[in-house]
Amino acid sequence: MAYTYDQLSKMNVTKLREIAQDVQHDAVHGFSTMHKEKLLPALCVALGIEAHKHHAPPKGINKAEVKLQIRALKKKRDALVPKDYPEEFRKILREIHHLKNRLRSALK
Repeated sequence: MAYTYDQLSKMNVTKLREIAQDVQHDAVHGFSTMHKEKLLPALCVALGIEAHKHHAPPKGINKAEVKLQIRALKKKRDALVPKDYPEEFRKILREIHHLKNRLRSALK
């Protein structure tokens, strides 16, 4: 059966050892004494699986566009003097904060 890195990483050591028992490869030699930290990469090598998680691209958000908005707001912020325009300054800071949060939550 073909496995993915996600499937293997969610399995316990006993299941991983059962899989390793059926695999004939030097990387899993001594699998019965391996801990999960060593067994998981060894199985990935033996099965030809990339040994890292794949991150999905952000959903419903254009990262480049949001970063451009943040840069534009930062330029406005730098042009303002906080004590002369306290309300506008605070609004710009809040907007930057919200955009950054939206960007981080989309990347999770």
